[in-house]
This record gives sequence, C-alpha cells and structure tokens, in this order.
Amino acid sequence: MPLADYQRSGDVQGSYAIETHDLTKHYDTFEAVRGLSIKVPRGSITGFLGQNGAGKSTTIKMLLGMMKPTRGSGRVLDVDILDAGKSIDARRRLAYVSEDKRLYDYMTVRQIIDFTKSFYPTWKTDIEQQLLDEFRLPLDRPTKKLSKGMRTQTALLLALARGAELLILDEPTEGLDPVVTEKILELVVGAAADGTTVFFSSHQIAEVEQIADRILLIDRGQLVLDTSPELIAENFRRIRGIYDLPLPEGALALDGVERVAVDGRMVSVIASRNIDGIAHRMAHLSSGPSVEVLPLSLKEIVLESLKRD
Repeated sequence: MPLADYQRSGDVQGSYAIETHDLTKHYDTFEAVRGLSIKVPRGSITGFLGQNGAGKSTTIKMLLGMMKPTRGSGRVLDVDILDAGKSIDARRRLAYVSEDKRLYDYMTVRQIIDFTKSFYPTWKTDIEQQLLDEFRLPLDRPTKKLSKGMRTQTALLLALARGAELLILDEPTEGLDPVVTEKILELVVGAAADGTTVFFSSHQIAEVEQIADRILLIDRGQLVLDTSPELIAENFRRIRGIYDLPLPEGALALDGVERVAVDGRMVSVIASRNIDGIAHRMAHLSSGPSVEVLPLSLKEIVLESLKRD
C-alpha cells in the first residue's frame, strides 16, 4: 500500500480549510499536478513538501483561482475554486505570501501597510505594531530597496495583521538567514495558536518537521505521503537483518512493509505498521544474532518516499 494511501486512511473526519479531489494541471504534454486529492484540517499547520518543480506552486495557484485546473475540483474555506464570483469572498478571508514576496515597489513600508489595511476591517493594529517592533522595519524606505529578509518580513506583516482565517505561504523562508528564518517560524506557530489555519509549501524538511502538525509530500505532481509527526513516531520503523542467502521471493510480502532494500547480506525494511510481526518474520529468516528495529525521522521517510522504483 502506498504511504499516502496508508496515512490518509487514518484521517480524522471534520472541517477542512482546503480540500481537493483529482486536481490536475497540464501544460501541453507536461503534467505539473496529477490527480491530487488532499485535505487540510482547520486550525492545523500543514507543511506542503516537495522538491523544486514538484508542483507545489502550481497547486497553490489553482487553490487561489490564479490558474484554472485541467480537471478535478477543490474547495478553499468551503468555496468552490471554480466559482469565480464566490472565490473573491474566499480570498478576502485568507492571506497569501508568494514565493517572490511581490510588493508595490514604489511604496514605502508605511505606505504599503496603510494601503493594505484600508481593505480589511478585521485588521489587527496590535499585531501590526508587534511585528514592526519585532522586525524593526524602516517605515520610510521604499519596498524596492528592502533586503530579501525585510521583504519577506513586510509581506508576512501584511498577511498576519489582516486577521485571515487561512494563511497560505509559498516558500516563506527561501534564501533567508537562520535568525530571520527562526523568527518567521515562530510567527507562523503564533498565528496557528490564535486560530489561523496555515498551509505552507517548502522543500526544507527540517522547518516542516519543526512546526507542522500535518505533512503532505508531493513528487512529480502526485501525493506520495500524507502523515503527521505523531504517526511517524508511533508507526514508522526501519527493520534490518543479516542473511547468508537471498531471501525467497515474497518472503517479506507482509502487511505494513513499504519498501525492501538489499545491500549485500543486509536486508532493510521500511515498515509503517505491524512492526512486531515483520520483525518476528525477519528474525526467523535471519542468519545473524538479531534483528534491529530502528526509529525513522521525517527526512528518512521523505527520502524513501522519493526514491524511484
């Protein structure tokens, strides 16, 4: 059973900020997103992982109505993404920070804050002031003259202070130094603690592991992993044994076995459940003194999920 299917089977039914079914986008013969079905629970911090070119940004643009799917459907804040009229209402209730952190370059920081707040009755002045104090942004400087870190901080201030129900971030920490990155991650966690649903794309596994309570991984436009840090800690293991002779075909075709790798006499199994049963079978077949059962990190699981068969 694919890892994505296994993890989705444990999904908790409830209210979702984002839902897609068979979402697909073609560019001529190239499939950027292929049959993507995901659910993002309200109130969660969901990390949207994938290598560059995996389809993360294309997915986000379809969710925001910036790009029309080739086929499939989706809902954001209970609004159909194909309903152009109603999607405007959904966009008023969410905040989006793009990968390029696009701003009005002719405006100063103060001007762009005042301009943006005029559109949002729910604007939180206390959050605005808190972030201005935290970031020490130069209010009289044109945004085109800001450093990359300051552009990101300004974009996040504009997003967080508007009181959005859903925060969508596309590679929010790309190219930033560790100190600024840590501040931004703290802000994301703080927004979620105040009730905002956060959906952020990244290829930085460590950042996702640090703050996410939900993890989606796509590869070549397809979902390959849907899990949480808790499920990883509880269920995933690497089981290793030593064998003098090759194992009979199908010897490890057991429930819970996701991948089997052979390196000389060493056989390594990635398992998502049924750990005791798999370890018992491997110990029975092993010529070594014991079988090792080891925990797996998110990084290891991601790398295993991205391996090409």
